[in-house]
Amino acid sequence: MSASPAPRVRLDGLLGEALAANLRGRLAHFIVDEHSPAIALFAPQRRHENREGDWYGEHAGKWLVAAAKAAARNGDAALRANVLRVADYLVSIQEADGYLGTYAPDHRFMRPQPPKPISWDGAPSVRTWDIWTHAYLLLGLLEVHRHFPAPRYLDAARRIGDLCWHTLTDGGIDITELGNHHGLSATVLMDPAVELYFATGEPRYLELAQRVLRQADDHRELALLTRALEGTDVAAIATGKAYQLAWNLVGLAKLHRATGNADYRRAVELAWHSIRAHHLTLGGGPWGGVGHRSREVFNPAGVFSPYGYVETCSSLAWIQLNRELLAITGEARYAEEIERTAYNDLLGAQAPNGKDWCYYVFPNGRRVHTTYWRCCKSSGAMALEELPALAYAQAADGSVTVNLYGPGVARFALAGGGELSITQHTAYPYPGDVRLRLAGAPTMRFALKLRIPSWADGAALAVNGEDAAVALTPGQYAVLDRAWHDGDELVARFPMQPRLHRAVNRNVQESRAPDGSEVRQEVLHFEYAAITCGPLVYATGLIDGFKLEETLRLPAAPPERWLALQPAHADGVPRIALDPGYRAPLEFTPYFATGGRVDGSWRLSWLSLAPEPPA
Repeated sequence: MSASPAPRVRLDGLLGEALAANLRGRLAHFIVDEHSPAIALFAPQRRHENREGDWYGEHAGKWLVAAAKAAARNGDAALRANVLRVADYLVSIQEADGYLGTYAPDHRFMRPQPPKPISWDGAPSVRTWDIWTHAYLLLGLLEVHRHFPAPRYLDAARRIGDLCWHTLTDGGIDITELGNHHGLSATVLMDPAVELYFATGEPRYLELAQRVLRQADDHRELALLTRALEGTDVAAIATGKAYQLAWNLVGLAKLHRATGNADYRRAVELAWHSIRAHHLTLGGGPWGGVGHRSREVFNPAGVFSPYGYVETCSSLAWIQLNRELLAITGEARYAEEIERTAYNDLLGAQAPNGKDWCYYVFPNGRRVHTTYWRCCKSSGAMALEELPALAYAQAADGSVTVNLYGPGVARFALAGGGELSITQHTAYPYPGDVRLRLAGAPTMRFALKLRIPSWADGAALAVNGEDAAVALTPGQYAVLDRAWHDGDELVARFPMQPRLHRAVNRNVQESRAPDGSEVRQEVLHFEYAAITCGPLVYATGLIDGFKLEETLRLPAAPPERWLALQPAHADGVPRIALDPGYRAPLEFTPYFATGGRVDGSWRLSWLSLAPEPPA
């Protein structure tokens, strides 16, 4: 999908509120200068004494990415000044060989280390986060240069890239020795290496990314490209670490964009299908935590528990992976996944103050705001800043695509000069019409593509009060190729009714009898139900104010008889009432808002169902 200059986008509504809170709460205060704790880690004296092998240096690059985008998008002079001050400080302390990490000289990624026993998470040495930190610093410096161009930022990124290149070639070090999870925490370097190639056009950075991929594929426990092409479930690639694996797939997708290699695209798409089919919550977050030592590792395919974990960092990487596949294919399903994750598990992790975040969110569980240093606070801030650039797109042929719905305005440069603006007036993601008003030249000819959500059976489009007379296929884009006029209004109706979803938690034991025959027995079987309405997952708090679980006996009547959308309260948030007929109705609110987004509040998305009586 070829792109022309990016539209200027302002998101309002729920996403706009989240972005504004992010700027006020996280981006404006977490880092302000070189004395902020997350940047003081890089001070030369402190750096030279650090042998702990920590990952905390990642916050610098993550903050630079998110803060540079926010400062440029909002024209925020104070945030811009902070971004440039921090970037300049980091450039000033970069060492002559290009090193810009937090490790002591004898523990850096360029130095061979004595082997140590491989732990359960595949960590081969004490250097497991040095490349990781440099990967985020590369992305941060490149993002600053993208919005506030200055040769020193790109030069600093080049020096990091050159150091990595020499280490993996002349230095003879294998990338998989530099990160845990059988190298996944280091092979993420693919992503920024390709970005450095895009920014400079210098072939050695593309070769750096390809070398990382080759070494990742040659590592027996990882075999990233080979296993993805074989259709291996993502839980069985390395340790199945969700965040790192999704970020590696982002880098592989960018390698496809850079090289056109069809195998790279096919591998990414197969892994995407594995994640989408088996490893997402109803709210769109990659999850794990069932029967594993790590809460952040994908569950085996088919394993379900309402108490699984979604790491907010994984939601970031999943949004970015869908961003790349949307750019490559232009297919609506990737935009829908971004929207689903954003409105549910991402907003469900952020506190209204924009400062506090949940490290983990649970379909069923307590909301816990995490501590100062946790990685997910920076990842959540980054994920939110992805959304404005993804809401709309303009292709080289002038066509305009609406990917995300919600109040706001987007402005596009027209090929013949002038500007087009599209303003959305809507309560989305709550029920109601989506009204798009166009403003610009008296007559403008272009194709307008509107995403029809996969759940929107019976969708309707009207232009200036008349049926648009175009194909409306759920999960695809509707294309309106016509002459548009200043003041035209398009109304999209996406019917939203409560929908019941079912899931099964089962355990099946398989073995062989003495005669060699197969023995297969189901020893555990629990069924659950959950509710969505439009793009939103709904949840209830503690049942009757104190119970963590409730077993439902659903009525035999059609769901529309006992599952009803209620008028919005004074807070504007619609409720859903589930009336089983034998007890007081249960009230459900959007998952992200259940419990008032207060630390310690409970959210229950899945309720267990009464077992069927024996036949």
